[in-house]
Amino acid sequence: MELWSCRNIMFVFLTVLIAAKGMKALSESESESEESSIISRFQQYLKINTAQPSPRYKEAAEFLISEGKGLSLESQSIEFVEGKPLVLLKWEGTNPHLPSILLYSHTDVVPSEHSKWAHHPFSAHLDSHGRIFARGSQDMKCVGMQYLEALRRLKARNFHPRRSLYLAFAPDEEIGGHDGAEKFAQSEIFQRMNVGVVLDEGLASPDAHYRAFYAERSPWWMVIKAVGAPGHGSKLYDNSAMENLLKSIESIRRFRASQLDLIKAGLKAEGDVVSVNMVFLKAGTPSPSGFVMNLQPSEAEAGFDIRVPPTADPESLERRIAEEWAPSSRNMSFSFKQKASTRNKSGNLLLTKTDSSNPWWNLFENAVEMAGGKLGKPEVFPAATDSRYFRELGLPAIGFSPMANTPVLLHDHNEFLHKDEYLKGIEIYESIIKAYASFNDHGRDGASKDEL
Repeated sequence: MELWSCRNIMFVFLTVLIAAKGMKALSESESESEESSIISRFQQYLKINTAQPSPRYKEAAEFLISEGKGLSLESQSIEFVEGKPLVLLKWEGTNPHLPSILLYSHTDVVPSEHSKWAHHPFSAHLDSHGRIFARGSQDMKCVGMQYLEALRRLKARNFHPRRSLYLAFAPDEEIGGHDGAEKFAQSEIFQRMNVGVVLDEGLASPDAHYRAFYAERSPWWMVIKAVGAPGHGSKLYDNSAMENLLKSIESIRRFRASQLDLIKAGLKAEGDVVSVNMVFLKAGTPSPSGFVMNLQPSEAEAGFDIRVPPTADPESLERRIAEEWAPSSRNMSFSFKQKASTRNKSGNLLLTKTDSSNPWWNLFENAVEMAGGKLGKPEVFPAATDSRYFRELGLPAIGFSPMANTPVLLHDHNEFLHKDEYLKGIEIYESIIKAYASFNDHGRDGASKDEL
């Protein structure tokens, strides 16, 4: 009898053990299937060629609206300019009177030199190392899809947001955002949304820390023009157009070197210095075979891309331009093709506070940490993003793309994102969105966006 009981117990134990192993294998299989579906949806978006100057916006909009409807989100396609749709998705909160959350991204990408890629930039190739190669894998189709996947997880967990959540997928960021984010931010549609905080794009991080951006450098696109008397190519004389322009270029080069030295010495981050890069040089007298080689031209021009951080003194910089880089005493002049301000209309710097006075920043920091992420020191974004249009309205905007242990490859050949970093980023956004959507500011449910 005792032997029979022992055999029965052993049989039951083995049955339970086998069942447990089977359940574990099933769970792992389901997890792998879910991961595969998530990556597949990302690849579908990446394969849509939205490169400037001829982005397939309609195809991207149809894909995004389909994804939104699959999540039971309200959806609409808005064209502030014909042929340039902005897709707006909404998950209404239980208290829609509270300031809402805007999860912002852009759909367009920069062009690619296909022959210089290991895999076609719109193939979304997943290699054996887990890297997904595609234009937009970092900038910034990853973020747009991570928003959607985070919402998918929250819905699966039966989460109900207190605040309304909006997802905006805008056109034209790569060419200035004037027909996308700028018109969107100025629209009645945006006013009715009652946005309290904006999440937008950031940059990859080569180390284990995520990068978050609270401001960005303002672009000044400047053209310097020099004039002078023409002369024979063999003649040496003062104040020729080319000689005067070269003196300016040398002065600018010394300033550029001084700013670069600050970065190399670790004294400042890239976003904290004034960057100056020459982008074109125009001079010479054209001929059927190229240029007239024995004639010194009467005019010469050079173009410069200048980026000004919010901490810089723009008046001092403009004096330097007028007195050193393009002095009228040397027959020089300068003009701006674009000159963005570092302040909004109220005179406040275009930056988002990263201290205890900004509850959105505190929530953001805590949510990243809760999801197992580590944040580096807040930074000034070195280039321009669409965040500036929202900061101009006085709204807090945080630039963030959760890509750790990843080389910065936006606009570069062979742009890629590892699938594990993409999947981890979804967890990070799920934590942030949950924290933001649940926030009631310690019971002040009627708080306005000005208060927050």
